[in-house]
Amino acid sequence: MERIEALLAKHVVQAIKELFGADISESMVQIQRTRKEFEGDFTVVTFPFIKAARKSPEETGRLLGEALLSLDEVSGFNVVKGFLNLSIVDSWWLDFLNSTLSEPTWGFGKKGSQPQVMVEYSSPNTNKPLHLGHLRNNFLGYSVARILEAVGHDVVKVQIINDRGIHICKSMVAWQQFGEGETPQSNGVKGDHLVGKYYVQFETAYKKEIKELMAAGMAEDDAKKQAPIMLAARETLQKWEAKDPDTIALWEKMNSWVYAGFEQTYQEMGVSFDKLYYESQTYLTGKDVIAKGLEQGVFSQREDGSVWCDLTDDGLDEKLLLRSDGTAVYMTQDVGTAMLRFTDYPNLSHQLYTVGNEQEYHFKVLFLILKKLGFEKAANNYHLSYGMVELPEGKMKSREGTVVDADELLSEMAATAQEITDELGKLEGMDETDRSDLFKTLGYGALKYFLLKVDPRKSMMFDPKESIDFNGNTGPYIQFNYVRTRSILRRYESEVPKSIDINTPINESERSLIKMIYEFPTVLEEAAKDYNPAVIANYSYGLVREYSSFYQVNP
Repeated sequence: MERIEALLAKHVVQAIKELFGADISESMVQIQRTRKEFEGDFTVVTFPFIKAARKSPEETGRLLGEALLSLDEVSGFNVVKGFLNLSIVDSWWLDFLNSTLSEPTWGFGKKGSQPQVMVEYSSPNTNKPLHLGHLRNNFLGYSVARILEAVGHDVVKVQIINDRGIHICKSMVAWQQFGEGETPQSNGVKGDHLVGKYYVQFETAYKKEIKELMAAGMAEDDAKKQAPIMLAARETLQKWEAKDPDTIALWEKMNSWVYAGFEQTYQEMGVSFDKLYYESQTYLTGKDVIAKGLEQGVFSQREDGSVWCDLTDDGLDEKLLLRSDGTAVYMTQDVGTAMLRFTDYPNLSHQLYTVGNEQEYHFKVLFLILKKLGFEKAANNYHLSYGMVELPEGKMKSREGTVVDADELLSEMAATAQEITDELGKLEGMDETDRSDLFKTLGYGALKYFLLKVDPRKSMMFDPKESIDFNGNTGPYIQFNYVRTRSILRRYESEVPKSIDINTPINESERSLIKMIYEFPTVLEEAAKDYNPAVIANYSYGLVREYSSFYQVNP
């Protein structure tokens, strides 16, 4: 069914020609939804036509309105300053509603009608469990992927697992020194939590050694470099890159513990991936690319053997690409991974990196380096930057063990949902499995909605109690109204018509609800264009409120 805005725009162009003898394009016609305080459904902005009409905005609007009244779809008009508000006949809205009832995928784009897109999210380090920040990252990336699929893109969902580097070696060294052979099986702890414990232990031991060296007269910077446990971590990294068998075996064992833990958490989150990339593999591609860039004169090598990219002429700084001992840094693997993905997926149009705004500079540098290397698709990369999730007590720090653990938070959300639901006393006769599923649906839904309803670019304060409220702009409130509509449809299933007589009169609450449904494709397109699930989340809340008002009038 043709959008009413397109039909109106076409007739506005004709009316301008007939009334004022001027030729305009449909792109000049601005049509928007009429604001609630005014009568009407759609508003035509008349200011672009004043020059052609040689009349005031009000007079231009009046003449246009009278011309458009000849359309079967228009029932009336009013002019407010330079804005022409048009009312659409009830029969058009009911015809539209019938078309949506007969089309299950109404509002969605045809699968494969848009270019292939890759969305990266999660991308954890294998030295600690997932935390609250990862929850926003995963929900945001996965939601954006689903929205892009909904408008017709072929979407590849990926993560880069940061499974190598000095931070991974820190956990390995701490486990060797303090672990006494402890495993997830021996103590019943999830593998990612166990490895994360040793990362924190490393930092504790490291700080202690720095203090001892400084007390013995060493300068702080030297103490940080010469602390025995840090020297052990650097030696482990060198052994790993040299493929020392014992080092590789320990690394594989500890990473396997972490992967098993991550998988459990992802299942609880309800997110998935189409392909996994591992830094331990892609950094080699990156090193090859850096070597070629050095040969081509894109990069330079210093006396100590380290390789750098000078970006000062571009308003940035000099960026380290390879350390003096030949080991790679984050940027090394990011350069390699970016190129590798376009090779793995030849039809890939562009890729999105879902990463916090603390890394905005990193991605500016990455995309600029790709451009300097002459990479054809350097401009086809986008940093989906999002604000940090903060807590009332301040910023989270992994190395100090002050993060909000993702597993614990999910569990707490389900427990809070149980507590609130039990107080309402409406679950008598429900078996334990169904109860458990319900509490997760409520608790996890509350968490996801709370983290997604805020514009991704904004930082946010997380309040678990506020998120799970059964009233207001929350997940449970939307879920409650969804359940209510399903209940009504089940109760009157045999009486629900396949279509509606378009001559049926409708009241204002029915009309408002139909108009809200009509907005869905536009909302979906906006969310996809801006990579912003908050647009969908807040539309959902608005739709539910509109339905709730409708229900009050039409119980």
